[in-house]
Amino acid sequence: MSTETLHADIAACRVCETALGFAPRPVVQFSSTSRILIIGQAPGSKVHASGIPWDDASGDRLREWTGLNRDQMYDAQQVALVPMGFCYPGKASGGDRPPRPECAPLWHERVLAALPDDRLTLLVGSYAQAANLPETRGWTMARRVEHWLETDGAAFDGAIPLPHPAWRSTLFMRKHPWFEADLLPRLRARIASRLDLA
Repeated sequence: MSTETLHADIAACRVCETALGFAPRPVVQFSSTSRILIIGQAPGSKVHASGIPWDDASGDRLREWTGLNRDQMYDAQQVALVPMGFCYPGKASGGDRPPRPECAPLWHERVLAALPDDRLTLLVGSYAQAANLPETRGWTMARRVEHWLETDGAAFDGAIPLPHPAWRSTLFMRKHPWFEADLLPRLRARIASRLDLA
């Protein structure tokens, strides 16, 4: 299946429409040459409105963490943006609902099969990590992230776990100063190397 056909099939997906109670708007970005894969959570209301992944304050912070500018992040030839749920899941008390459970089992295997084998994967937030790092069930976010740092990236087959860059991440960074001082420079260096930006 071509990536164009896969994109069209995803755009036409309405599997969760009844559960959502509003029209789905799948938001995903990838190509057969994307060497960076960022697996996030699910689009928020701003992304649902614009149709652009990470088009919000969390995206600004993620770009700061990764060293990617907007042009680089939104270049599908370089970067795949694949959330656990492709559609905005709606509001819940205290924030958005979790990603719809139908989405990843339906689409992730097909999308990931279209990407290069030598991609660098970033697992942003607990939903992405729970699905892709089942061996860390019961671990805290800090333990996952610090374990990657302590093993110099050898843990998790090279996949890099990161907290979700929502406003609450400032609390994480304040409590764990090694994240900004030690992990982010390594993260940026790996991304730059993979994209030949160094």
